Amino acid sequence: MPIHFGTDGWRAVISDTFTYSNLRMVAQAIADAVASEHWDKSGNGGPAADPGKIVVGFDTRFLSDRYAGEVARVLAANGFSVLLSQADAPTPAISFAVKQQGAIAGVVITASHNAPRYNGVKLKASYGGSALPEQCRRVEVYINDNENRARGPNLMDFQKARAMGLIQKFNPLPVYFDHLRSLIDVDTIADNPQRFVVDSMYGSGRGVIKAFLQGTGCEVAEIRGEMNPGFGGIHPEPIGKYLGALAGAISTGMGGFGLATDGDADRIGAMDERGNFVDPHKIMALALKYLVETRGWTGSVVRTVSTTRMIDRLAKRYGLKLHETPVGFNHIADLMMAEDVLIGGEESGGISFKGHIPEGDGPIMGLLLVELVAASGKSLSRLVDDLLADVGPAHYERTDLRLSRPVEKSEMVRFLTHNAPAEIGGEKVAEIGNTDGVKYIMGDDSWLLIRPSGTEPVLRVYAEGRSPEMVRALLGYGEKVAESVV
Repeated sequence: MPIHFGTDGWRAVISDTFTYSNLRMVAQAIADAVASEHWDKSGNGGPAADPGKIVVGFDTRFLSDRYAGEVARVLAANGFSVLLSQADAPTPAISFAVKQQGAIAGVVITASHNAPRYNGVKLKASYGGSALPEQCRRVEVYINDNENRARGPNLMDFQKARAMGLIQKFNPLPVYFDHLRSLIDVDTIADNPQRFVVDSMYGSGRGVIKAFLQGTGCEVAEIRGEMNPGFGGIHPEPIGKYLGALAGAISTGMGGFGLATDGDADRIGAMDERGNFVDPHKIMALALKYLVETRGWTGSVVRTVSTTRMIDRLAKRYGLKLHETPVGFNHIADLMMAEDVLIGGEESGGISFKGHIPEGDGPIMGLLLVELVAASGKSLSRLVDDLLADVGPAHYERTDLRLSRPVEKSEMVRFLTHNAPAEIGGEKVAEIGNTDGVKYIMGDDSWLLIRPSGTEPVLRVYAEGRSPEMVRALLGYGEKVAESVV
């Protein structure tokens, strides 16, 4: 099976395609790509990074630490100085270390929120976000070229590389915490300390939020924070259906609300004191309100095409410029580096805000949520109720249709645009968008989005409505028309 290195790196099943041999090939291609004259050595307009330094990190998955060591020794054999995380760490902490250490690139061994049988490689650029699409394509070119030339990876003994100083172990968390303190108002939290539960889902966010809040008076109970490479048999994705353990912890009185981070802690989810899931749509909207109304911050707002239009209504109220991007945080990152962005996020839980790296970050968004709860003096459920009364109602659902064959995206867009309905669920279709897939926007601001996944043979159908009945009508129409496309 060919190795495809996409915009978020490479993911594959452990011991099937994700093998030591294939990983070394990928590491060699990364070394070749980073060393090439075409690699962006300016940090996208920032100060020049050290072309000989690369940061390597890893998550809690099966063999991730060993895989990271293999990547490090391939990079060292190619003449790079490697900073290797001494333990599993959140992907955003590794990404921040790339920028803070002045490295030219970063590599993270993780399959993020995917099932336990997967592992993967994420590539980071010198500015602390995901590598640019052209950088990822260059890695793929070298993978294919090296394979065609039967050129194997350069290898160096790990201990020899350490003795020569080519591989140095480091702890990325202290400087990451220092940076978070510049963005999170710890005094506000300490003035009204909260009692809550953190569900790390056995991922690399374990212990991070609790450690950061030491000394604030907060009572933080952590569940699923021990090392479990199988993630308890679930997808380590912070969405309602995988957070039964968090709901149980809250119901037994362990805390007044809950936070959850995914396998590599670049996504956030939450749960109120009643055990209701607080999705990233609501988290991003609450954060936007807080940053503008309490902190007095300004800037443009960026959301993906599949993210709630509550964001649009708030941006309009505050007079802030709004951008809609295709799905994928790399599109948000592009804008965060190009202009003054106040907040950017996507429905999957990757959110970041002004002053931070252009990367989704579960811990910082969890901490911002703690801060805004502390500042408000209200419960999380009350904050959500107030939000929905203000810019809602907004009910959201998504369904994934497994495909027997791939769908050509351009053909699907043409078909759905040409055959657009006049109305759905009693509401007229007021606008048709094709930012990423096809989006039908209703007269009451409800919407339906149909788009193929960029990472798996799945057709995703998203719907946001002003009532549960409208969501069901939108999803029903979406599933019906999606099956006709297939």
